[in-house]
Amino acid sequence: MPATRLDTARIRAAPRMIDSVFLDSPLYRCEALEAVLGCAVSIKLETANPVRSFKGRGTELVAGLLAENGPRAAVCASAGNLGQALAWSGRGRGLDVTVVASRFAPAAKLDRIRALDARLELVDGDFDMARERAAALARHDGIRLVEDSLDIETCEGAATIGLELVDSATPFDTVLIALGGGALATGVGHVLRTFAPGVEVICVQPSGAPAMTRSWHRRRVVTTEATDTIADGVAGRRPIPEVLDDLLLVADDAVLVEEASIIAGMRMLLDHAGLVVEPSAALGVAAVLEDRARFTDRHVVTIVCGGNVDMDAYHRWIGAAPGH
Repeated sequence: MPATRLDTARIRAAPRMIDSVFLDSPLYRCEALEAVLGCAVSIKLETANPVRSFKGRGTELVAGLLAENGPRAAVCASAGNLGQALAWSGRGRGLDVTVVASRFAPAAKLDRIRALDARLELVDGDFDMARERAAALARHDGIRLVEDSLDIETCEGAATIGLELVDSATPFDTVLIALGGGALATGVGHVLRTFAPGVEVICVQPSGAPAMTRSWHRRRVVTTEATDTIADGVAGRRPIPEVLDDLLLVADDAVLVEEASIIAGMRMLLDHAGLVVEPSAALGVAAVLEDRARFTDRHVVTIVCGGNVDMDAYHRWIGAAPGH
């Protein structure tokens, strides 16, 4: 069992605190994708829930603990998905939720945060600027700061996806995980290291937002000055040291993919799986597209982690992508 911050007993207990709407998400073999990718492919679909991403698993733990014995208010920084999830979980428990986001975040994500009764504050910068503002609000107002990936609940909530994978009857040898702040990768990776150590855990990040991948390869925090990717959900510049320490223990590899491959992956998920996904959710397919030989004769699970996408942008991207 890897010596990460995560606790296997807490992960096993987590589903009792998570609304069932987020649990037991579909896992199925997608033969139509296999024909074009050249390997066996199974999809773990984390978009079939009220917030259309995996983030609700972690915010359910956060909000549940706050409702039991914490402050009745919380603030988070979000590229969009965490904010929606915390707003959904908080609304059901009578919590006062504030979300700080970049005004350049997809409008669809911002609109959903407002619709879920959260207070939304926008900053004229990127996600890392939103993190700074959320921390300042928490200090000033004396409320709970929810930090994705640093707060262990966000990682252990995501880890329940790993439990569902290892408890399934699907035989797989590789899992492709979108890498941003690291909650999904460290959570699922911890469970696979513990219960399925023969499975290769590969993290995938856009070349335009490479900070965590560079940090994993150099085994120290590497920051970047800017990001340039359509995959806004994974576009951080400053990795969290504690999260990197966990990732170093559970990931077998971390790779970067190009924007054209992300868009092609989105198009393939639409054409061959009938799925409308945000760019971050296509990173796994993009990784196979860029290195087909590596995955030949493997059974790959790709976690489709989010489906919150601005449809005008989506149609522009998909329209520009070559057909397959």
